[in-house]
Amino acid sequence: MQKNAPSAPPEGGNANFFSYLCGQENVNDTMKAKKILFITQEMTPYVPASELAALGRDLPEEIQNAGREIRTFMPKWGNINERRNQLHEVIRLSGMNLIIDDTDHPLIIKVASIQSAHMQVYFIDNDDYFLKRQMGCDEDGNEYDDNGERAIFYARGVLETVKKLRWVPDVIHCEGWMSALVPLYVKTAYQDEPSFCDSKIIYSMSHEELKQPLGNNFGNCIAFRDVDGSVLKAFSEEMTFAELNKLAIDFSDGLTVPDTDKFKEFVEYAGKKQIPVLGDVDATCVDAFADFYDKVWDTAPKE
Repeated sequence: MQKNAPSAPPEGGNANFFSYLCGQENVNDTMKAKKILFITQEMTPYVPASELAALGRDLPEEIQNAGREIRTFMPKWGNINERRNQLHEVIRLSGMNLIIDDTDHPLIIKVASIQSAHMQVYFIDNDDYFLKRQMGCDEDGNEYDDNGERAIFYARGVLETVKKLRWVPDVIHCEGWMSALVPLYVKTAYQDEPSFCDSKIIYSMSHEELKQPLGNNFGNCIAFRDVDGSVLKAFSEEMTFAELNKLAIDFSDGLTVPDTDKFKEFVEYAGKKQIPVLGDVDATCVDAFADFYDKVWDTAPKE
């Protein structure tokens, strides 16, 4: 990817647009966002290497090495080998039932450690959504019909677990479509929770995407506390993948994209809402992400 010059702001002008060079010396001397919650979709070594898996693995380690406190979550996909990766259930955090579309789904929390990085990873698990199932697609490449429900369960499962941990993140960094509903729930159903009431949210898009819409029942499944299908009124009935990303942007305080040209539609969408954008970054751009955390944390709440 060409990174020799900063990308231009999206058409129409957005004073909050930020573009960085990897390795550029622009990190603040004093860290403002000291606690970062990573809610990732993929992470090596638990799943095969990919753009998101590298981001999920490398960024938390480097941010932690820089002196910030972190917590990291990912789904317990069915292709993760529990024995090889030494996952074990955390009984004190498990046991809650999450109701989605009037059906109870037990929340199971597992944990493992990456010893070389001195990093602990929490896994969100459930037999209905993850047992013996791959990530977005099955072994034949067919997308799962309930990917929308899986994302709902993952988002709510992470937030309920962070509450139990009694940990208060300054910035919540959501990586990939599986985390796309976290911004919505944090800014609505969980907005008065002590763990999240002051948190800022950054959503990271990636080249990995879903081809199929989330389905006509997505509005019923998303319902929780004061959230219902009316939050989707600006979007189509079936809820496309592009619309899912725009919903995430609507409730985020910052957006990152790996390629500002390819993701121009979403960069411009964020710009119209005066949401800052960090463009043309990947897992190697640690300083750029760190600086972005502080800039977003330091931004006054949107009215």
